[in-house]
Amino acid sequence: EKGWGTQNLYNYQGFWYGNHFLGGVIWAQKYFEARPTDTLLATFPKTGMTWIKALSFAIANRHNQDLPRHTLLTKNPHECVPNIEFFAYEEDPISALDALPSPRLLSTHIPYASLPRSVATSGCRIVCIIRDPKDVFVSMWSFISKVKYTDSDRPPVSLEEAFGLFSRGLSLSGPYWDHVLGYWKASLEYPNKVLILKYEDLKKETEPNVKRLANFLGYPFNPEEIDGGGVQEIIKLCSIESLKQMEVNKSGVLRMGTQSSGTVEKSGFFRRGEVGDWKNHLSQQMMERLDRITEQKFE
Repeated sequence: EKGWGTQNLYNYQGFWYGNHFLGGVIWAQKYFEARPTDTLLATFPKTGMTWIKALSFAIANRHNQDLPRHTLLTKNPHECVPNIEFFAYEEDPISALDALPSPRLLSTHIPYASLPRSVATSGCRIVCIIRDPKDVFVSMWSFISKVKYTDSDRPPVSLEEAFGLFSRGLSLSGPYWDHVLGYWKASLEYPNKVLILKYEDLKKETEPNVKRLANFLGYPFNPEEIDGGGVQEIIKLCSIESLKQMEVNKSGVLRMGTQSSGTVEKSGFFRRGEVGDWKNHLSQQMMERLDRITEQKFE
């Protein structure tokens, strides 16, 4: 099927991918070996992956990180928490993955049903962040326009055309609703292994949800840290506003797999990060259509 203006989309195991990304999914299914101590941050694209990567990395590494020299000040969150699909394009991908010391913090956009078998058999942890599909769509449409491809000169799609595709489930790792449902059902079946966080809850009640995340990751905050402002310190460090202002995120590009699968300026990963920004972009008719699909899928 025609994709969002730059690449075609291909259906694989009920979900849609660009051809470069699909290669990474198939590679991960074949070769990725999860460890029991791994944590996999698994999200649909543009639901808050950058934020959850920063928070999880800061929580897990807080005892060996000095704030003035924190890794997040010198590396983008996507460099701190690598995506398992993108290892497919390393020179020696298996060695690169094996070289990462345990406990590993990794990420993926692969739907639950298509995850490598070792993820289930290893018993590793999974954190999934979900978000209002209206905001997801607007964020994805804005992001796609920032991806630079070397093998395509097709113009990016209009908001209206992209909306039609998204509504039909045609987007990277889409349909969105099926992607969310897979992880949601897994969290009900394996509550100790799969944590669902809602983006809106994380924005509204950040501290309790960051504590919840820390508990799940196996790095709970002790009373001294809580009383001493340790939780707030991490929240401040990892806020979209803080990340956006860091020099490391103002320049340079990140590769989306292979060179031909596109590059994005690091600043492109930080937009507004607000709840309800869709109101500035979607018509009443668009809003009603997405709400109707969501109700039908989740009832």
